[in-house]
Amino acid sequence: MNKETTIYDIAKELGVSPTTVSRALNNHPAVNEKTKKKIFDAALESGYQSNVFAANLRNKRTYNIGVIVPRLNSSFQSSVLAGMEKVANELGFNLIISQSLESYDKEVANALSMFNSRVDGLLVSLAGDTENIDHFKPFLKKGTPLMFYDRIAEHSNSTGFTIDNIQAAQNATNHLIQQGCKRIVHVLRTLKINVYADRLKGYKYALLENDIPFRPSLVIYADLVEEAGEEIVNQILKMDPMPDGLFVSNDSCAASCIRHLKLEGIRIPEDIAVVGFNNEVISRLVEPNITTINYPGYEMGELAMKNLINQLEKPGEGMLHNTKKITLRSELIIRESSKRK
Repeated sequence: MNKETTIYDIAKELGVSPTTVSRALNNHPAVNEKTKKKIFDAALESGYQSNVFAANLRNKRTYNIGVIVPRLNSSFQSSVLAGMEKVANELGFNLIISQSLESYDKEVANALSMFNSRVDGLLVSLAGDTENIDHFKPFLKKGTPLMFYDRIAEHSNSTGFTIDNIQAAQNATNHLIQQGCKRIVHVLRTLKINVYADRLKGYKYALLENDIPFRPSLVIYADLVEEAGEEIVNQILKMDPMPDGLFVSNDSCAASCIRHLKLEGIRIPEDIAVVGFNNEVISRLVEPNITTINYPGYEMGELAMKNLINQLEKPGEGMLHNTKKITLRSELIIRESSKRK
């Protein structure tokens, strides 16, 4: 096994002091440009690697921010991560990203790995079956900034970033009612996740204010992945009478439902008007385009990362000190999948 090159090896080769090599590699102004170039060339030639981890530990910083997401194959999560990456990169931080795959046990393992990796801060969107958040206590005890986004912890001392899911779902359901829908199916994931529990509340509120009875049989629980669309449509086809509205909690699943409804000869929106959620790219690619709720994922990622780093740089200060929840604005985007003439 070859010996790893050190700054002492480079110094000996060039006939300069190790201090000069160290300063040059850190682009210190005290070293002239000609000497810097010689040292950079020698370091490149020898395959020298700076021990950034050791240097960062001396500074009590790793410049790494941990992010735990439920799934990476999500248009919404990708948008959030893009916003986070932009801010982190601008401020000199890197992201370490892991996915819980909707598993509490995997989330616990991810949190432990992030803690042992000494991340400077942690952003989390909770897994589908997470009810206990004790696995994040070590971060709070150590004083490491911890924030939640989208799927937030309701009973936590940390800040959460989300939208008003109750109001968003109420707006979506009201829109379907305004189009003449009376029997509206609502598709969501588990009620253990705050965003879906809130959307069910919004759905119920809209029915109540329009004097339409709530029917539990019109609520379908599914994984909200593309593959679920066929099974959801099979359940809809068995309903008697047939529903005339469909409100799905994400666009990719809504698009799959539209495809399978059309295969069964059901017209969209004439027979069943459809509304999705998140304003994903797929909502603008399928025919008809999907009415949806615009969920500002990119902006959420930017805001969450800015405030986490601000808390890291100025502990106990900033606009979010002692703030439990930050609610971003969402809006209903009406397209052809729900517009009846």
